[in-house]
Amino acid sequence: MADATTLRDECEYRLTAAAAVASGELWQMSNGWPARHTALNAAAANDTVNFTCHGTVTVTKAASQVWLDGAPIWWDHSANAATCNEPIGSSDRDYYLGTAVGDVASATTTGVVKLGKEPKYIIDSARDNGDTVIVKTVVGSTTVEVPQVYNRGGMIFFQFGTTAEAQKVDWISDRGFAVGSNWIAEILLELVTAADAAAVDVNVGVASGTHATDFDAIAELAAFHLDGDDLNIDAQSDDGTTDKAITDTTIDIAAGTPVRLTLDGRDMSAVKFYINGAQVLAAEADLGNLAAATGPLYAIIHAEKTSDDSPLAFKARIRVRTMEQ
Repeated sequence: MADATTLRDECEYRLTAAAAVASGELWQMSNGWPARHTALNAAAANDTVNFTCHGTVTVTKAASQVWLDGAPIWWDHSANAATCNEPIGSSDRDYYLGTAVGDVASATTTGVVKLGKEPKYIIDSARDNGDTVIVKTVVGSTTVEVPQVYNRGGMIFFQFGTTAEAQKVDWISDRGFAVGSNWIAEILLELVTAADAAAVDVNVGVASGTHATDFDAIAELAAFHLDGDDLNIDAQSDDGTTDKAITDTTIDIAAGTPVRLTLDGRDMSAVKFYINGAQVLAAEADLGNLAAATGPLYAIIHAEKTSDDSPLAFKARIRVRTMEQ
């Protein structure tokens, strides 16, 4: 006998179903991959069932979400629908499904997904090199509660000390990208300890550089913003010509609850802002107008405070993908 003979394609699975399986039903295979029942007819329990882990499929989409072309998509097991919101903090049976094919509007009830495919990010803060500069102004301070930044399970953890002084912690990607590269930035942000004073600012997004004391002084930027002890999630942008002030999205953040933030920079004259799959401030004049930006831009996570003893701790991850169109 030959050492090996072809049994079936690597993406084809055959198993004895422990429960009834509808035609086209999605199951998660033993290797964690998503798969679709390929037969035209339903199968009963104990039937031999064929599944495929590849292909482009139409799936039921979670209500009120906007999907951006190429976005990672998960299967919400209990809701029986696909979602663009990564199930961080969930204890259900949700699993990774694939990438969105084309933009999908909020009101649309279905979306197209390439099964099992993953986005190819040019920047990933959980994977790639970046620079961090910690600013601390009290000379000779020996407190262990200094500003900190370190990796925690794929996210970067940022923390201020409680010394009454100006402090700054940041992470900016080593790699940049051109303003015309049709970029999308995907951000996961979780507040651990909220600030207790207006002296603190947090910004996550893209920028042409970093700054030791004032994120707003950076020449070109598009970012989500937390302002002091106010839990509003704000948005701002600046291209050196059009400076859009910090604007409340009307969505709040809560400590311990991750939020999924997206910047869509495929139109540099109107960068779009999304929170948990829903566009915010769509009608806000000049928000996201980076038409005059020259770049390059970098992924950035930045926190600063003026001389105050306010605490702060948060976790964040940022990823950027680009495309031809």
